Amino acid sequence: AGESFSSSVPAIPNPFPELCSPSKSPVLISSLPLPATNKHLIKVYGEDSHSRSVWVSRAATAREVCHMLVQTAHCSDQENWALLELHPTLGLERCLEDHEVVLEVQATWSLKGDTRFVFCKNYAKYEFFRKPMLFFPECMISDSADVSKGMTSSELIKNLLKSGTCPEIQGFLQVKESSRKAWKKVYFFLRRSGLYCSTKGSSKEPRHLQYVADLDDLNVYTVVNSRKLYGAPADFTFCIKPFRNPIRTQDLKILCAENEQIRTCWTSAFRLFKYGKQLQCNYQLSTSAPRSLEGTKLPDDKSEASLVAMDFSGKAGGRVIENPTEAQSAEREEGQAWRRREALRCSLPNVNSGARPSSIHKTQPWFHGGVSRKETQRLIEKQGLVDGMFLIRESQQHAQCFVLSLCYKLKTKHYLVIPCEDGGRKYFTMDDGLTLFIDLLQLVEFHQINKGILPVCLKHPCVCVAL
Repeated sequence: AGESFSSSVPAIPNPFPELCSPSKSPVLISSLPLPATNKHLIKVYGEDSHSRSVWVSRAATAREVCHMLVQTAHCSDQENWALLELHPTLGLERCLEDHEVVLEVQATWSLKGDTRFVFCKNYAKYEFFRKPMLFFPECMISDSADVSKGMTSSELIKNLLKSGTCPEIQGFLQVKESSRKAWKKVYFFLRRSGLYCSTKGSSKEPRHLQYVADLDDLNVYTVVNSRKLYGAPADFTFCIKPFRNPIRTQDLKILCAENEQIRTCWTSAFRLFKYGKQLQCNYQLSTSAPRSLEGTKLPDDKSEASLVAMDFSGKAGGRVIENPTEAQSAEREEGQAWRRREALRCSLPNVNSGARPSSIHKTQPWFHGGVSRKETQRLIEKQGLVDGMFLIRESQQHAQCFVLSLCYKLKTKHYLVIPCEDGGRKYFTMDDGLTLFIDLLQLVEFHQINKGILPVCLKHPCVCVAL
């Protein structure tokens, strides 16, 4: 539980008021003790296991605490941050909703437990508003959904999300039987009124439906390392538990999906049914936040599909290339021109190993050193599984090689980056030498605006947050 300081404690006079005034002090104001009784001290961890204690008001929301940490930790941008509620021993974690009151969440924890808050990136909090069909596949939408108006499933989902609700979800899940290690395949239905399971195959007749849980009283968690901890049949595990009680193993209802898309569909639907219109408001607030300082990121309402090919060769200014064949030809020409420009730049005398060292990647937030493939997938999963999230790491199987790990359609793909020589110079390539890069920084910059051999441009660096 958070600590509070009583106002009965006498204030200590400040011997150096001119040094500690807000306008001149180099010390972060949020790190100084505040005597007000409505302030509480909470501890937040970074992803490097170091923590920072911050003063928060009794009604501070997760959004407000994240904004405070962005300022005090000097983060380079103000978007896509989240507070994670982490239960290491039980392998449970969930991203707090922006509107949740942090001290109320902390008050539900056991005093003897190892539960903690972790400050991290999460790019996928509202991704289902942007790409609903990826998150709610047609096969999982219940037949009881209203399709009498002639709507397609895509139109139905978009209309429901705009109104702050969710289509009813159905499908098989493996459920861990209480007090046993066995898992049983059961057909579940998620509706506004709660979670139900069928006692007879996939029958949804009222006499075969068994009430499982009320969504208002539950939180949904992702389960980490579920095979080892719970003997789960797959890694795509999540659980629901009453949020008012400290976590006890016997209160957990642990469920396992067949793949990541199915798990994401269920957990997203839980959130939408529980919070409804509030999530829509949170999303709108997040899109109206100050734009990112990360560089060439597109606004949320734009996509690569909205970009158009342009021709600036004429005297009358630019024109849109509408012919697809001509657009592809222009793209190839631009790629070849880029390679020629880079080859020329690399041949200049002032570009040498001293001017642009090959180790420049070590200072970049997307470089993660010798992290393993499994830990890479865990990092990307924790920060949201959105298209274009990436990191680069050292290959554990091939000496002097690197691996670009990229998220696409809820899966992590891995591309080997191989060093090679051309004309006595060292380069890096991912396409057998067709495109050469003088260092990893150049490789990333190129693929932030060109897909190349990748399925999607690099958009979001997977970063490790240190507090």
